[in-house]
Amino acid sequence: MKSTMFDLVKNCFILTICLLCFGSRFALATYPEPDGKKLYDLHCSACHGENGRGGVGVPLALPDFLNTASDQYLQKTIRLGRPGRIMPAFTSLRNEQISAIVQFIHTWSDTTPTQYPETPVQGDRHKGAQLYSKHCAACHGNNGEGGHGTGVTYSRPRDLPIIAPALRNAGFLAAASDQMIKATLIKGRKNTPMPSFLKQGLVEKDINDLVSYIRSFEKTVQQGRDKPVEQQAKPTLVYESSYSFEETVENLKGAAIGANFRIIREQYFNEGLAEPGKEDKQKKIVYFCNFNTLNQALAIDSRVGLFLPCRITVVKHKGKVLVMSINPKLLSNFFNNSELDRLCQQMYETYLAILEETTL
Repeated sequence: MKSTMFDLVKNCFILTICLLCFGSRFALATYPEPDGKKLYDLHCSACHGENGRGGVGVPLALPDFLNTASDQYLQKTIRLGRPGRIMPAFTSLRNEQISAIVQFIHTWSDTTPTQYPETPVQGDRHKGAQLYSKHCAACHGNNGEGGHGTGVTYSRPRDLPIIAPALRNAGFLAAASDQMIKATLIKGRKNTPMPSFLKQGLVEKDINDLVSYIRSFEKTVQQGRDKPVEQQAKPTLVYESSYSFEETVENLKGAAIGANFRIIREQYFNEGLAEPGKEDKQKKIVYFCNFNTLNQALAIDSRVGLFLPCRITVVKHKGKVLVMSINPKLLSNFFNNSELDRLCQQMYETYLAILEETTL
């Protein structure tokens, strides 16, 4: 028994030495030093631009933004995103990867990143509410919901580089400290609609009141979706038709026109992939569009162009005629845009009406 216990202790000691000697080397081999530029190019450049000049997302290379945005603010923004807006939460990135992205973003500025004290700003939020209504609501929304649209030039006046961000937002409030919000109000942001409030005639006490009011949004802010996407909506809408394949296609076109859509075109499913004349005649896609709805959708979020114009597919399979489409409610979850949610719900109801009229 003593020998067994001795061997156990000895083996544990040897294992501990091995971990101490080789553990750090193993960790380095598993997680190499993150490259901030490569990570930015992969995760950020599509929206914020290769050089941080903006696009769907806000421009990050603005000097006044980099002069007031702390490392903590940028790190939390990447980690948490902006629920209900375009900016997603990058939950899969490790902390060191996020830090590398932030370090790369700061290479666009010659100044040292600002670090703010954690001291809360003390002010009168009731007076702040009055000041907000007068000075801020026109851009940031009456309830802090942010400016309308995505920020791309399609959905904003072309002389504005950004759309005003949402302030009543869980991601923003968790990322921005009181002192950073105060510094932004005092300094403003050159080359954006955000002015210096000192130059607008406010005094420091007024700015403190504004910060206190903005911070009070935390009491009512929504934390975003709490259910996995796959539990919220099925990926496709599928109906079985009691009509023949040809009759179903005609019913579909009539139902789309009756719902105030124009037929754009119809084509066989594998048209362009099969030799002309050898297409599968039992699979057809009908494309249709309502241009007013199209313009509304693109103004809210230009990425919906990936899924427009509307399309519904008719397939004859194993003796059944099926009518199917993408579920618009599922798409809204991927976009992280609460404005688009309402439009996707409207499109979902329209699709159901068209599918039901086609098949019943």
